[in-house]
Amino acid sequence: MKAMLLAAGRGERFRPRTDTLPKALIPVDGEPLIERHLRRLAAAGVSEVVINLGWLGGRIEATLGNGDRFGLRIAYSREGWPALETGGGVLHALPLLDQAPFLLINSDVWSDYPLERLVAAATMLAPADLAYLLLVPNPEHHPQGDFGLCGERVVDAMPRWTFSGLSVQRPALFADCPGGAFPILPLWRRALAAGRVAGAPHRGRWCDVGTPQRLTALSAVLGDGLPVHPRNGQTRDSES
Repeated sequence: MKAMLLAAGRGERFRPRTDTLPKALIPVDGEPLIERHLRRLAAAGVSEVVINLGWLGGRIEATLGNGDRFGLRIAYSREGWPALETGGGVLHALPLLDQAPFLLINSDVWSDYPLERLVAAATMLAPADLAYLLLVPNPEHHPQGDFGLCGERVVDAMPRWTFSGLSVQRPALFADCPGGAFPILPLWRRALAAGRVAGAPHRGRWCDVGTPQRLTALSAVLGDGLPVHPRNGQTRDSES
């Protein structure tokens, strides 16, 4: 099983800190989130991880190395700067991901969701489905949400949920994409309009670490052992 971690963003809202430190290496409760993802992916049975690199990508590569210390093999998809956004970044990395469904995770998302379930979703993805999205209750800053859920299908309907930053993608989702920089969201919307996106809710602990304030709040509740709730004001646009 392979996974891809999105780690190319600059983290504008963390500047000036991210002028010299990649956003993916900012520590949360003493550990960069991207390292937590790598440990959890290895424990869930993932053996190979692709990480896309953009802003200060060389520092990420130097820090994580080849993955041996995590029990993984890490390959790097080097985009340069400016980076290729979410869709363009995945398309650029596809030669490293083969043809099977793969996990796709935003590197700055914190969650207690068992990644073993995401691995299982990848292995059981219906042949016609192009993606599987994990959705969470809408945070206060994004009350309108992103997608609806009807059973195990992601739909364009109310009520809406917010995309969590954890998903499974089939490489065929990117067929006929021209390359260059583009977001992944329009591809999902086109696929769900055709009834080809599965999904599930997660009502557990989740936070998208998108601002210094939310980083501070998350570190505080983790340090105190308090629950992380999806209505604590997290941000969702994790590639910024």
